[in-house]
Amino acid sequence: MLQVRIHGRGGQGVVTAAEMLSIAAFQQGRHAQAFPSFGSERTGAPVVAFCRIDERDIRLREPILEPDVLIVQDPTLLHQVDVFQGLKPAGYVLINSRRSFDELGLADIAARFRHERLCTVPATEIALTHLGRPLPNAVLLGGFAALASRDGLVTLAAVAHAIDDRFTGKVAAGNQAAAAEAYHYVMREMQELEHGR
Repeated sequence: MLQVRIHGRGGQGVVTAAEMLSIAAFQQGRHAQAFPSFGSERTGAPVVAFCRIDERDIRLREPILEPDVLIVQDPTLLHQVDVFQGLKPAGYVLINSRRSFDELGLADIAARFRHERLCTVPATEIALTHLGRPLPNAVLLGGFAALASRDGLVTLAAVAHAIDDRFTGKVAAGNQAAAAEAYHYVMREMQELEHGR
């Protein structure tokens, strides 16, 4: 079972991201569930959402304490909340930032986990370009599709389907374009990492 924990702030579409990831998993023939955990329901407050994906029925209902994947929609949370708590040794981490892990003050995280599964992507900037609003959720799902592409966890096509399921018209088109840009951004980052920069 793949367990995903998404950290962000109220108003950034954290819950929607988890829901779209579960729809993408359904699109690929898997079972999935998505649910939020609110500390406070006001805009700007820390929010956590969860998504589980498996090949068979999922009976667990509790929050995810040991995620396989962490997606951080707001980098200001990195030193305010222990977002890395419980992350499995082979876990994936995708952070909404243009800065590297070292520049974010996360050199210890970069040293402890598999470097090819750690990535940052400027999701808010990409969202502003395509949507005119700082909503990084669909953008990060496109980035995650690239980060996990070797393991086939979720495809960009499945993410595009989930976006279509959730949005319509220009909003859907903008989110799909933003997710695709993030996908290609992360793929380039991974190739550079492979070739030793």
